Amino acid sequence: MQALIIQCASFLLTILVMRGIWVLAGMQVTIVVAALLQGTIAAAVSFWRRLAPWWLPMQFLFPGALIAMHSLSLPPGIFLALFVFLLGWYWTTFRTQVPFYPSGLAVWEAVAGLLPVDRPVRFIDIGSGLGGLVLNLAARRPESTISGIELAPLPWLASWLRAWMVRSRGRFIRGDYTHLDFAQYDVVFAYLSPAAMPALGEKSRTEMRPGTLLLSYEFSIPGVVADVIVTPQTHGPILYAWRF
Repeated sequence: MQALIIQCASFLLTILVMRGIWVLAGMQVTIVVAALLQGTIAAAVSFWRRLAPWWLPMQFLFPGALIAMHSLSLPPGIFLALFVFLLGWYWTTFRTQVPFYPSGLAVWEAVAGLLPVDRPVRFIDIGSGLGGLVLNLAARRPESTISGIELAPLPWLASWLRAWMVRSRGRFIRGDYTHLDFAQYDVVFAYLSPAAMPALGEKSRTEMRPGTLLLSYEFSIPGVVADVIVTPQTHGPILYAWRF
């Protein structure tokens, strides 16, 4: 919601600047220049308001993207379909500050290497996206309970269909991981965003049992030193692990 407010305010400020240029210099600003100006203002304000880094390019490109799409003279139904698709894909990203981040095979293998091997484990991927990690671990560890939870409807549906097609033992839940009780799991994996990490750290500290494991790819918990650090790919992001 804050990003939308910033974009609207930037639009109004751009109109004022354009009006000022016309009054003072008698020059009319083109729509392309206006879009660049609005995008620059929106990105700068987003940086000042400390929005997540991925908002900056989105804020900058948004006005230009609207103009480009309008110039194509597309039927209104296409815009509605695109809106519904993006809503289903990102859902409440504006609230959670957690966009879609895919991980990849190297990360899945690193996670598998950190799981206890002497017993079945109850594992959950919080923000499981398209379900790649859950499906991979469910195939590797058939004796364990491997689950994923995803808030956005379309990624959840895609992961559920993938599991159904390959008859995977992986289980996918549509919901908000903040409503889970982490005490039910032996291993919790997260690939979220910097904005979500302080709350995740507090939730894990209060709910996870002794002997359990919290994993986070790329993003660390501020002020909490990880017990294990793994680099799945050379010069790539870090996989952090905290033991409780």
